Amino acid sequence: MVMLCLSAPSFALKVKDGSEIQPDNAYPRVKINTNLGEFILELDRFKAPITVNNFLRYVALRSYEDTIFHRVVPDFVVQGGGYTVDYKSKPSLGKIFNESGNGLKNTYYSIAMARETDPHSATRQFFINLKDNESLDPGRNWGYTVFGSVVEGFEVIDAMGEVETEYSINFGQPDVPIEPIILQKAEILPPQF
Repeated sequence: MVMLCLSAPSFALKVKDGSEIQPDNAYPRVKINTNLGEFILELDRFKAPITVNNFLRYVALRSYEDTIFHRVVPDFVVQGGGYTVDYKSKPSLGKIFNESGNGLKNTYYSIAMARETDPHSATRQFFINLKDNESLDPGRNWGYTVFGSVVEGFEVIDAMGEVETEYSINFGQPDVPIEPIILQKAEILPPQF
């Protein structure tokens, strides 16, 4: 009788969490092209490693491309990353742990993860603060995880915050830009060592 010993297949899928993307770069930069112009984000992997790696996964998969900034609240936030131009939800790679206690604050031009009531429900949607939003920082409750900031293209963020919005019948939400703000391309820039 011949015994067949099966070991883990060599083609087993390795789940990647984004940590393999520029692993030695604590401050990766991402350029975002929109129909209103481009801006550059500098992410803080040192203080928000889970969140930065998660964001980089979506960028590397080109999953943010052709999404919209679906929520614009002047003097508050511009939110996007989760819907196509026809308001269809984009698939997520799963929920991540809330790192809001990392010392980074929801200050003007910082980028943070959107989430539901559950503090650990962030997946792919993010927002850029249009002012210092201390109410979004952790206190007695969990806050919203800041994981970087805009370092170039501030005028584009300001223009995004000034677009006209309405309640969208198609989307069923308020604060939706009348003329869509489209995230056309997101790319990870070479490291700056």
